[in-house]
Amino acid sequence: MTSSDAPPFPDDLLKLQEQLHHANTEHHAFLARLPWSVEPLPGWARGERYSHRGDVPDSPGWSQEEVETVDRMWSEIRELSIAVADHPHWSTLPREDIVAARMELKQQARATAVAASPDAASATAS
Repeated sequence: MTSSDAPPFPDDLLKLQEQLHHANTEHHAFLARLPWSVEPLPGWARGERYSHRGDVPDSPGWSQEEVETVDRMWSEIRELSIAVADHPHWSTLPREDIVAARMELKQQARATAVAASPDAASATAS
């Protein structure tokens, strides 16, 4: 299935997928700002054990607020994922076309997100 012969997606499904993409982008950006370990742990020098990051500093761990924020974000991602996967639109497609249609939906949602926010372009590139 190519973009040209793909059936249009319902607006609510496209919006759900855009929300899921946005939630994932926010989640990854938030995690990138947190210490490397949830619990306080000592770091190590690259020579002690292999680390692709080089020397790893001590981790102060995450605050209770950070843990709750990550949990809330995961909950939102799960709910959006379920809503996209369980959308009635998928039952209207032949079974063999669902994977290609799902990939097309993701591409359309990402393109919409990038067009809406120039900052999203750098987040989707990684």
